[in-house]
Amino acid sequence: MNIVFRVDSSIKIGVGHLMRCLALADEFKRRHHKVTFICRGLRGNSNALVKQKNHKIFTLPVNIEFQSDSFYLDWLGGTQEQDAEQTLAIMPKNTDLLIIDSYALDEIWHKRLKTYVKIIMVIDDLADRNFDCDVLLNQNLGAQKEEYKNKVPDDCELLLGCDYALLRSEFSKLRVRMLEKRRNTKEIKNILVSMGGSDIKNLTYDILRAMDDGFNVTVILGSSSPHNEMIQEYVKDKNITVIVDSNNMAELMLESDLAIGTGGSTSWERCCLGLPTLLFVVDDNQRRIASNLEKIGAVKVVNNFESDFKEVWENFEAWVKMFEKSKIICDGLGVQRVINNVK
Repeated sequence: MNIVFRVDSSIKIGVGHLMRCLALADEFKRRHHKVTFICRGLRGNSNALVKQKNHKIFTLPVNIEFQSDSFYLDWLGGTQEQDAEQTLAIMPKNTDLLIIDSYALDEIWHKRLKTYVKIIMVIDDLADRNFDCDVLLNQNLGAQKEEYKNKVPDDCELLLGCDYALLRSEFSKLRVRMLEKRRNTKEIKNILVSMGGSDIKNLTYDILRAMDDGFNVTVILGSSSPHNEMIQEYVKDKNITVIVDSNNMAELMLESDLAIGTGGSTSWERCCLGLPTLLFVVDDNQRRIASNLEKIGAVKVVNNFESDFKEVWENFEAWVKMFEKSKIICDGLGVQRVINNVK
């Protein structure tokens, strides 16, 4: 098949949408399908990751004068109609499967492209708009068929829940080692701080300042984060390792005893490796994920970082509960299940 991904990354959007599409694209390519990405060249984008994975990419131009009262259209950097025409002009003519991962694009965009491709698949988290697609994936815990009633065509195939979470293969491969390691853990020593690819609010800095020096801390930063120099300067004389654009996140999660992170799609990576987490909600679209994870005891949502951290550190029973609850949420095999449903 000839497969095209329409997905963006930027300082505003972050890198999560692109990363989950890359996980899917890598497996399609391993199965000898042809993969092409169409991404806009937005400020702080991570399009270089596509090239590093040896996928073909076309870059859409940026209209620096475009502004919109619509939150997600502002992220997109143009109207749906403009984006659809630009995509059509550059998309391979023999596209079999078009995969869209953008909160800004709905049935208006889908209808314009539909006659030019065999299958349209949408990756969604919000269920807040209408879609004209053949397959819709919502990989989040608690996603329900009823949320998409009258929002998708009657014959649209819905792939819902964490069984379809789009994780890179290294996560599922490390699950056996994870179970042994976590069950032998007796105290929290190693902490992983990862606040997303851009961390515009500079929460990483606030977290590091609030932590004691008695832990081995690894900090993951994205190259597009505007505060990296400040973080690098702060950690110079401390027991803190800083990694920019990590390429071994699964191993880092495995070796960590506790994560401090946000409620985006990396939540399913942490669950796959049974990593207890202090969870920050940094965007409204993360609130439902955070709430559902906390309800079942898989994470501790942060209200006051210092007291919440102390609660988990001093009460190892809380850590054990988070491990036991989180590890059953996601097995890391979602990519294979999705491909088997759309091929």
